[in-house]
Amino acid sequence: MKAFSSFATASLASFRRSSSSRSSPSAEPTSLGPMTSGSIATITVDLGDRGYPVLVGHGARCELAAVLPDGIKRVAVITQAGIPWSVDPGVDSIRIEIPDGEAAKSLTVVEDVCRQLAVAGFTRADAIVAVGGGVVTDVGGFVAAVYHRGIRFVSVATTLLGQVDAAIGGKTGVNLPEGKNLVGAFWQPSAVICDTETLESLPRREFQCGVGEIAKYHFLGGGRLDELALDERVAACVQIKADVVMNDEREGGKRAILNYGHTLAHAIETAGQYDLRHGEAVAIGIRYAAEVAHRLGRIDAARVAEHERVLSAYELPSTVPDALADDALLALFASDKKAIDGVTFVLDGPAGVEVVVGIDATVLADSFAAVR
Repeated sequence: MKAFSSFATASLASFRRSSSSRSSPSAEPTSLGPMTSGSIATITVDLGDRGYPVLVGHGARCELAAVLPDGIKRVAVITQAGIPWSVDPGVDSIRIEIPDGEAAKSLTVVEDVCRQLAVAGFTRADAIVAVGGGVVTDVGGFVAAVYHRGIRFVSVATTLLGQVDAAIGGKTGVNLPEGKNLVGAFWQPSAVICDTETLESLPRREFQCGVGEIAKYHFLGGGRLDELALDERVAACVQIKADVVMNDEREGGKRAILNYGHTLAHAIETAGQYDLRHGEAVAIGIRYAAEVAHRLGRIDAARVAEHERVLSAYELPSTVPDALADDALLALFASDKKAIDGVTFVLDGPAGVEVVVGIDATVLADSFAAVR
């Protein structure tokens, strides 16, 4: 198998060469091209009968009715009170609000939403439309996966984090007190809409949360993504993630590279009770992973400097909060979902980003010096 970095670079080369401006979501999807104001790009996540389109562009949410699966009778719009964007599914709908923040990602909230669906008489002939960021996508997708043992859903991602990461790929789930995303399911959406107009209303810190995930894609073959216009940058990240998901839908191997920077990030979130936003924690995790890789001889000082350049260009944090002790974070590494055979990290290296198992605890402990 090719190293992923070269695979993704080839995909992005196709992205930059072609020139398809989308006028309708029903048009045949092609490789992405330069996007102009008002254009909508379509990326296909090709998973056979579970495949779906991802629409990216300014005003893309207006295409919701066109991408709903055939035969849908009603829609439950799952969202949050503070989200200022509405959608028109073109069929009868109800609205279900979930709490804000990571507290919404709980089994209690899932039960409450499922009971509201049951009271409203929802069946497999109906669908869920999740309108919001990563939290809404995770909860809405998981509800869709378990209610009636699975109903269809569409994600309308309104945050940068949701658009470049959470809404793509079918990973859904909620948290336990013991860790992040420990209960979930793979359940692919019927379509994803990434309306870049909704990014204009994001508070800076919420926007930066998504930028932390974009920084990750620089090292998954994206190169200098910071030189692209925002619409193109979102579309490029979606294309990279779609390519990974198509090659490993259920995270049996290569898909784990999408967790670059996430081992420390999840530990920071758990230990800090989610005081830092996910993308902020990922940025710190990326810097830490670069140091671990450097100490293992996998990358040189110039590659470490490129990690620092990307984080600096995006004005992202790169140091662990003082209140979080190294020992506490190290202990949480063992409960990470990737930790199957000892502490497992996703690390950069000569063949690109890949999963590395059984890293010596001394290397991990010493690497904290770079993020303090």
